[in-house]
Order: sequence, then C-alpha cells, then structure tokens
Amino acid sequence: MILDMAFDMNGNPSHWVRRHAPLIVPGGRVLDLACGGGRHALMLAAMGFQVEAVDRDAEAVAALGTREPRIATRVADLEGGPWPYYGCAFDGIVVSNYLYRPLLPQIMNALDVNGVLIYETFMVGNERFGKPSNPAFLLRQGELLDVVRPKLKVVAFEQGEVDLPRPAMIQRLCATRAIGWSLPPGDGDS
Repeated sequence: MILDMAFDMNGNPSHWVRRHAPLIVPGGRVLDLACGGGRHALMLAAMGFQVEAVDRDAEAVAALGTREPRIATRVADLEGGPWPYYGCAFDGIVVSNYLYRPLLPQIMNALDVNGVLIYETFMVGNERFGKPSNPAFLLRQGELLDVVRPKLKVVAFEQGEVDLPRPAMIQRLCATRAIGWSLPPGDGDS
C-alpha cells in the first residue's frame, strides 16, 4: 500500500535517509521505491546520485521527472504488476512510508554488492496515532531485522515511538549487501 499520508507532512526528506545516504557509493545508482512526490529522489539527485524514482501515481511521477535531470521516473503498480527491476542492481535503495511484504526479497535482490538499503516505515502501535492502522501495512516488532539479517549486514536499526515530524510508531533500518555475500540461487527472483 502506498500511504496517502507522508511521514513528514512538509515534504522534507527523512532524517534517517539523510543520515545514511552518504553510505551509498558517490555518484551511484539509487532506487527510490514508492517515491510519492519525490522528496527523497530530489535530495539524492542533489547529492549527485543517479536516481530511479518509481510510484504508481502517474501524476506525481510526471511532475518529478520534469524537476531534475538526474532522476529517471517510472510509473508501476508495485503490488499488482510484475517487479519492474528484475535483473537490475542498485547502489542504494530507499523505501519510506511503504510496506508490501511480498516485495522484500526483490528489494534485497536488487542491491548491488556493497549496495545500501535504507528503509523506514510504520510499525504495530501506530494505530494509536492514526493512519496507517491496518496491520497489513504495519511492521511487527523487529520484523525488518528478521527479514534482512539472513541476507544483508545491518548497519543501523531503530524502532519505537517518535514525536517528530508527528507522533508515530516506526521502524528504521540501514543495511548493506557486503562484499562476498550473494543471494542464494532463485531467492527473490519471482
């Protein structure tokens, strides 16, 4: 599900993404998955990355594509259509305010060696604060760690209640596909 409510209501990039983006190889290729209005794509392009921004909202993607030449855009239904990045490898992948569990293997598989995954979204307990409140769109306690640890090296992880930019329950993770690590054959290829 793509959330109608951005975590930062002012359209500012997440401090988590800002903090960990410098770990991505300079000038690297970065995927902003479910990019919405493109707050992270714009920040990453300004940092010198080549950005691929994807979302199902054709209007938002079209507007973003005219703002910055280092951003390539793609309209795709990440939940109802085929994975658009099969066979692609990115130096960084940013996911913010989005959770569709069946894509997690494909996301990790799309990381190049030494690629950096920066993920931040809502978790169980957020229903106290409003949307999202559906458990299908809320991570369980430690869920990102459980999914990522067998495949990636965790650099940083946080979970719990935050007050800014608005009260919410969130989970944040930064992980890398370390040198010498590879996905088992067939993992994440569906």
